[in-house]
Amino acid sequence: MQDEYRTVARAGTHETEVNRSRFLCALAPAATEREAQDFVARVRKEHADASHNCWAYVIGADAATQKASDDGEPGGTAGVPMLQMLLRRDMRYVVAVVTRYYGGVKLGAGGLIRAYGGAVGEALDSVGAITRRRFRLATVTVDHQRAGKVQNDLRATGREVRDVRYGEAVAIEIGLPDADVDTFRGWLADATAGTARLELGGEAYGDA
Repeated sequence: MQDEYRTVARAGTHETEVNRSRFLCALAPAATEREAQDFVARVRKEHADASHNCWAYVIGADAATQKASDDGEPGGTAGVPMLQMLLRRDMRYVVAVVTRYYGGVKLGAGGLIRAYGGAVGEALDSVGAITRRRFRLATVTVDHQRAGKVQNDLRATGREVRDVRYGEAVAIEIGLPDADVDTFRGWLADATAGTARLELGGEAYGDA
């Protein structure tokens, strides 16, 4: 697994104009290929009167799925430069749709490549990116008496408390970078006089 990846901070749209043609780039995070395809379909429906709705998406922290479409523009002049811009910016789990309203001036192949790639780049600058880092899910099990202090200490040291479950004891789910596991285990033993239990789970990604 990749240690980290970048994705868009939120969904958003940015418009630019090139030789009287309007280029609207809609960006959105997409956890799966289906989510990306659904987003493309929504934008196409919203801009059904546009000259073209070209798209590209990258799914997977390792960019395992990469797809693009020129949607009627000359081959390789729209979808591919859009995809290349996403990859150049190290973007993952992201979908981009550039809607073009033709303004009457032909741009030529080079002009189209610059316009479509540039529209994605400007939209990424406008919307912003976040880094998501790989971590290990872990569960701290502690008695009710110490649970409140442990939660406060976890938050005070910047640990994300993902879930808290109350039963005979209190189970607190957190995320830990792999490199921090041993240090955290020692800290927990000191903080709870050795009464807490740490169980390691699977891996996931969270905001860096």
